[in-house]
Amino acid sequence: MNVIDLHAKVWEGLQAQRKRLPHALLLIGQKGLGKFELAHRFAGSLLCESPGESGLTCQKCLPCNWFSQGNHPDFRLLQPDALGESAELEDGKKKPSQQITIDQIRALDDFFNVGTHRGGLRIIVVNPTEAMNRNAANSLLKTLEEPPPDTLFLLVTSEPMRLMPTIRSRCQVVPVPVPKLASASRALADDGVPDAERWLALAGGSPGLARELAEAGQGAWIEHLVSRLSAGRGSDPLTMAAELEKMLKDGKGKLSLKHMVDALQKWLVDLTLARNGQPVRYFVPQQATISGLADMIPPARLIQSYRNLAACRQEAEQPLNARLFLEGLFMDYRALFISDQ
Repeated sequence: MNVIDLHAKVWEGLQAQRKRLPHALLLIGQKGLGKFELAHRFAGSLLCESPGESGLTCQKCLPCNWFSQGNHPDFRLLQPDALGESAELEDGKKKPSQQITIDQIRALDDFFNVGTHRGGLRIIVVNPTEAMNRNAANSLLKTLEEPPPDTLFLLVTSEPMRLMPTIRSRCQVVPVPVPKLASASRALADDGVPDAERWLALAGGSPGLARELAEAGQGAWIEHLVSRLSAGRGSDPLTMAAELEKMLKDGKGKLSLKHMVDALQKWLVDLTLARNGQPVRYFVPQQATISGLADMIPPARLIQSYRNLAACRQEAEQPLNARLFLEGLFMDYRALFISDQ
């Protein structure tokens, strides 16, 4: 999937800043749009000594060779260890961190104290920026307040409101929009993803997330969840929790509680849209079922339920007990349909 073709206007905007770059750019947009790849390719473009007219790298110069091999001396990528190439958990080994730590930020000091190798820029990509813990964020803020010369930070985030306001204020924001449906569908089809429009709907229009959902074989558990949610007040929270917990274990790390919370959030969004007479956004094939369910729920109850579910997202990352967590979610869902009288 070519993110430059999908986000041609964003790429043009980035290239237009080559001669007067700020010290930090913050790429924001929903998950799965290709923000990281855009930032990474822009970094390569800036480090290339002979870029083309559109800013594409020449792939021939020495910096391009360094960059393609992941060892350009003027480039650093800060990301959680869990996103690294060697993130698989070995027997007896500590689980890779999901955070960007202060040690990773402090390690940049030596990087800043050495001159650039080709007399150009130093570039640091931070992805995802919201993965920084509090200490790391404070350390990065100090650097952004007094940035070293000839240094560019490219920060990538799907959740900008989780960033410190002071960090956001010291960056020039680059919005990355959802591509048009036709373009995204064509890109997925070219990548061999079947039923592209269905996956795009579930992914909220994000082609990267749509491909991830399709390739991870998530159709089975999503269809199972949808069939249970469609029962409304007739759903059985305890049975649902047991079934989904089994799928969670069978997924062997490919499926998480966060995936389930995300799916339930999208279901509630569609219920809210249908309650207001609008077409659903995510579960398009279930439009009629969702509309029927929505008519049974007071709008205020839907809004409160969504807020409660949003608060569960962080708990989903480290629940004390997955079964109890799921039981709570599904009991709250069934309560939407129970009359107060």
